[in-house]
Amino acid sequence: MLIAARVVQGLGASMLTPQTMAVITRIFPSDRRGQAMALWGATAGVATLVGPILGGILVDAFGWEWIFFINVPVGLIGFVLAVRLVPKLPTHTHRFDWLGVALSGLGMFFLVFGIQQGHKYDWNAWVSASIVGGVVLFAAFVVWQARNRAEPLVPLSLFSDRNFSISNFAISTMSFTATAMGFPIMLYAQLVRGYSPLDSALLFVPMAVVSIVMAPIVGKFTDKVHPRTLCSAGFAITAVAVFLISQTLTADGAVWHILGAMALLGFGMAGIWAPLAATATRNLPMQLAGAGSGVYNATRQVGAVLGSAAIAVLIDTRIAAHGLSGGAEPEGALKQLPVVVRDPFSQAMSDAMLLPAAVMVLGLVSVLFFQLPRHLASRPKGQSERSEAPAPVLD
Repeated sequence: MLIAARVVQGLGASMLTPQTMAVITRIFPSDRRGQAMALWGATAGVATLVGPILGGILVDAFGWEWIFFINVPVGLIGFVLAVRLVPKLPTHTHRFDWLGVALSGLGMFFLVFGIQQGHKYDWNAWVSASIVGGVVLFAAFVVWQARNRAEPLVPLSLFSDRNFSISNFAISTMSFTATAMGFPIMLYAQLVRGYSPLDSALLFVPMAVVSIVMAPIVGKFTDKVHPRTLCSAGFAITAVAVFLISQTLTADGAVWHILGAMALLGFGMAGIWAPLAATATRNLPMQLAGAGSGVYNATRQVGAVLGSAAIAVLIDTRIAAHGLSGGAEPEGALKQLPVVVRDPFSQAMSDAMLLPAAVMVLGLVSVLFFQLPRHLASRPKGQSERSEAPAPVLD
């Protein structure tokens, strides 16, 4: 039932998440879109701060089921606000690519399932077949998108814009890291430090606070500075921060070391989320704003899924390498480990954190190939782009 409910939740998220970027893209001209994306990023930062803390409170006070129940009133409030405040924009009739959905969905399922189960079953034949099958299905998906003359799920013409292509790869690495790094940190905090779920979540407060404070500052530069400058700085700082966090995960290290590295992480992330989102859609024509936003958010989700799958495998592998057993999924409530095994377990978590740090380096390399956006390359001084965006009609 939990899996089925999560499928339905994912269906709703797939209709909701891309609309946020699409609406921003359509109502803000490209020379002012960065500040809007910065506010969008700051809102995500607030969620990053409030979500884990509230989750810790709910788990401690009422039980884990309440992490689901709390979303009912939040969803109802969001529904009312969407009906009343989301602008009414011109729409066009579209055809749904069911074959594309099937190929991409099955490809992701088999790929992630194989990665997650590989270590447990010693990468046997059926695990390898699952991974290969997922790759083959993804290849078939790309071929079908190229041959579909009606309306493909992913218009491949989007990727003719270099900045869009790079932004998609870069956001997948960022999402990979943001998802992957949470698991070893939370396991370390609860099993080594003995923290409660709430106390463990509080470790992320410096990251969220700094990210929220920096988001509007970065937004002011997003529309005026080459995205290569902002994003390369953001990825470099984030990579260093994740590496520093990996070095602080020791059995007897000072907590302020972790908090300091977390603050640095928030500083770096502020230079990634909004600039990448603005750069991804800035050169796209308005009629492709929805498709571009959908592809961008789907790529972000793919990065998150691969990150969670890869870090789970790596954690199990490093735990075994340090002479421990039982994997990363202890039965029942998480309890603090005996003193004798805290050091090797901490080292295993530290090792696992090196994966998201390495993935950040890949993101850094990719954003170095950004081109100067058109609004910066061709805009005469003083010329405004406000006329290109349709005025929203509130209904």
